[in-house]
Amino acid sequence: MTEKKKRIQEIRQILRASYPDVKTQLKHNNAFELLVATILSAQCTDRQVNAVTGPLFSNLKTPKDFLNADLGHIESLIHSTGFYKNKARNIKGCARELVDRFNSKVPGTMEELISLPGVGRKTANVVLGAAFGIPGIVVDTHVARISGRLDMTRHKDPEKIEADLMKAIPKSEWNDFSLHLIYFGRQICKARKPECGVCFLEHLCYSQDKQL
Repeated sequence: MTEKKKRIQEIRQILRASYPDVKTQLKHNNAFELLVATILSAQCTDRQVNAVTGPLFSNLKTPKDFLNADLGHIESLIHSTGFYKNKARNIKGCARELVDRFNSKVPGTMEELISLPGVGRKTANVVLGAAFGIPGIVVDTHVARISGRLDMTRHKDPEKIEADLMKAIPKSEWNDFSLHLIYFGRQICKARKPECGVCFLEHLCYSQDKQL
């Protein structure tokens, strides 16, 4: 085993021990609610999304409900998540595609999901992992930042980062590993001021912006 593989293996082991029970923080009752919540989570915290989706899904429950709803009504319900006009348009577009092409069901493949308005690989991987149990690497801002700091990738493009991590991490761990990095990024390895002094991965980190 190469030195890099040993280091990545240790990173995986420490993260598993530190965060033994991980799951998406977006509240949802089904795959459709998760899809909508994930679209809303762009440039928005999960906490704020969860504050919005309760009232949202009380008003609108199914793809047909969203399709038949006035766009302005959807905008008013999701306003506080930011970029609400684009998000409302994408959610309504998703609802139309789900009704017209998928019998109002959220599809369970990457190819079908990314064919929906406003759905990229990140959103698709969230839905596939949490709703369908299909392995995938979710590359959000935390995963992109931390995988770079830990020298697991040298790319900035999310798809290239995803490809690098898929090679480095066993497929059975893809979903949990993404969540491990997300939890770790929120608590310790923060964007502006990483808490390196209390970091349990500091000895494995090659980042140039350590705050020791």
